[in-house]
Amino acid sequence: MQTPVAPEGDPAPRSGIRAVFTRYRRASLIAAGAAVFVLLGSGAVFAGTQTGAAGPAAASGAPSPTATPLPTPTIDPARPVPAEATAASRLRTCSVAALAADARLADFQAQVVNANTGEVLFDRGGTTSSRTASVMKVLTSAAALNVLGSDYRATTRVVKGAEPGQVVLVGGGDLTLSRLPTGQEPFYTGAAHLDDLATQTMVAWAADPTNPPITSLVLDASYFSGPDWDEGWARTELGLGAMPEITALMVDGDRDDPTRSTSARSEDPIARAGQAFADALGGGLSISQATAPAGTAQLGAVQSAPVSTLIQQSLIVSDNTIAEMLARLVAIENGAGNSFSALQQGIVGGLAAYGIDTTGMIIKDGSGLSPHNAVSPAYLTALFLKVNAREGNLGVLFDGLPIAGGPRGSLSYSDRFAGANSAADGAVFAKTGWIDTGYTLAGVIRAADGTPLTFAIYAIGTVSSNAKIAIDTLTTGFFHCGDNLSNN
Repeated sequence: MQTPVAPEGDPAPRSGIRAVFTRYRRASLIAAGAAVFVLLGSGAVFAGTQTGAAGPAAASGAPSPTATPLPTPTIDPARPVPAEATAASRLRTCSVAALAADARLADFQAQVVNANTGEVLFDRGGTTSSRTASVMKVLTSAAALNVLGSDYRATTRVVKGAEPGQVVLVGGGDLTLSRLPTGQEPFYTGAAHLDDLATQTMVAWAADPTNPPITSLVLDASYFSGPDWDEGWARTELGLGAMPEITALMVDGDRDDPTRSTSARSEDPIARAGQAFADALGGGLSISQATAPAGTAQLGAVQSAPVSTLIQQSLIVSDNTIAEMLARLVAIENGAGNSFSALQQGIVGGLAAYGIDTTGMIIKDGSGLSPHNAVSPAYLTALFLKVNAREGNLGVLFDGLPIAGGPRGSLSYSDRFAGANSAADGAVFAKTGWIDTGYTLAGVIRAADGTPLTFAIYAIGTVSSNAKIAIDTLTTGFFHCGDNLSNN
């Protein structure tokens, strides 16, 4: 059979892979040509548009390509998306980790805040409430400024008794009242004097010719209720001269020596005050204790220095007596009661106006001597933000803070901010604290870079006096780092 001959010019048909390849190449060439034609046509349209040609663009024999729409992104509902981008935190590089690891700090807690921004720069257990020691006086002072006001004065009065020839000395909670003669300055600057009250009493008594001679004196200390000693206080503090029994009637903080900060206290401050007043009246009086009768005539009255002065005296040398006086007056004024058990409601309620969370706060006394008080470092740094800004009356509190290397106060002693730590002299404004189971320091630092910092440091547990050096060294580290303080 004869094999067909392909027409001339048409290559003979191919079979197999080679045939497929030949057909594919031909189709590709045709498609490429069409694509070139489309592109040329599109280029003409583009050129016409760009040159502003009036005539219509040349039509393309191929259909215009249609853009494929992009898929709409979906958001996983389980993954919340922030409303706006979070600003990157500054990378801080000044570390005090080695200073914070000092074993002398025992069970260590601390917090440091940039007072300009409110940013927490350093935190070690800052939200845990722990014993404060005498840093508690900062809270007592803040509550007093809010509840009592800076001008409040405690009043001691004398009224007629229920019997002829009887007068009643009524304690109004002024624990600074002095038995020293007027003109002699006791430890408490600006204190009222018993001899002034005695003079007023005798003048008023003599003004009524029907009065017989004064023969008896009644002492009324009912403004405060017992117990007079907190269960958490070591009884040795009485003999050491750090704390008196807390009664509404006493003189010179019940010190043996009215001119000294630390002086032994008695077992009966009411009796000491009563004897001093009886002597000022001329002596020879019978003395008893009872409540003053209602509605009897007042014969005289004297007042303490204002709260603003009392706070500064309490803070600068950490005077426990004034702190307990203010705490009890705050509790009475805001209706919480007149005993130690009223201080939780009284002080916490007095702090409410500052708008800082008091959750977990425990108040057992006003001075901080009790190991059962509990306040977090974070509460203190937040309160000191307001103190540093001198909000309301809190400038009074700031002005009473001891200053490192200052002319007076508990940070001016030779064992504080000594040696290399003297670099922070004049830049640390803070309240010191010490009890057998803890050392504390809290306040404001004017850092070397100009940043104001609020801070609180607790060294709790088995501690000795060298904890103060470790605290000062860490505080000086905060001073050097300023806003570059790292939390690492």
